[in-house]
Amino acid sequence: MPKVLNRRKQFWIGGIALLALGAAGCSQSGQDDAAKVAAASAKPAPTVTVTVTATATATETATPAPAPTVTKTKTVKVPGPTVTKTVTRAASSGSGGSGGSSGGAAKTSTCSIRSNAGNCYSAGQFCRNSDHGALTTTASGARIKCNYSGNAWRWSYA
Repeated sequence: MPKVLNRRKQFWIGGIALLALGAAGCSQSGQDDAAKVAAASAKPAPTVTVTVTATATATETATPAPAPTVTKTKTVKVPGPTVTKTVTRAASSGSGGSGGSSGGAAKTSTCSIRSNAGNCYSAGQFCRNSDHGALTTTASGARIKCNYSGNAWRWSYA
């Protein structure tokens, strides 16, 4: 009776057989590829010729150096320019049952110094550096002065 091979030996014999079949298949495939390459290399390849011609031209243009710029500085002394703006509002006339009209007075407000936004200053607001020590009026006409108090320059009633 023939001797039965154990599983480990059967596994190795099967693996070697598969390896041999794969090697034979690859060699045949390599021969087919070699035949295709040989057939392709037998055809003449077209020849490409490239001719490049370059011409360079350099032009130099002389430009004069820029002349120095002359500037004038104008020094403005504190308190600066005085701007006066007059605002006039017409009083509204009401129609009453008495038939008479109320005589309204026009209210005029002048501020000699205005904020950057164009508004009149009021007491307690901070002063600009250019306004230190200056006098102006509020929108209601009260006089205020830019004084140093409490570690800051503020407008206060004069």
